[in-house]
Amino acid sequence: MNVLFVCSRNRLRSPTAELVFSGHPGIETDSAGLAPDADVQLDRDQVRWADLIVVMEKRHRSALNRRFGRLLAGTRVVCLDIPDNYEFMQPELIAILERRMAQYLR
Repeated sequence: MNVLFVCSRNRLRSPTAELVFSGHPGIETDSAGLAPDADVQLDRDQVRWADLIVVMEKRHRSALNRRFGRLLAGTRVVCLDIPDNYEFMQPELIAILERRMAQYLR
């Protein structure tokens, strides 16, 4: 399964998720941001590649739908509701990610 993690600037939450889940068997991961200044800006190829797109906040889902709506047909998009309050690879963030992603990685 190809899992794409999306947030605003692709600096803290989504790169952490990409790294944490990259070692799971049968899972390929990538991450990107929606903001113009994102470290890796989300593009059409990434959206097409993904079987599952995971956003960190509801506003990310709205922005994703606005920009890539037609490309999302048939792709599951889930929101983890994780605020931008964490640092890259912060243990608390990792624990939240693992807990909230468990149901999607079975």
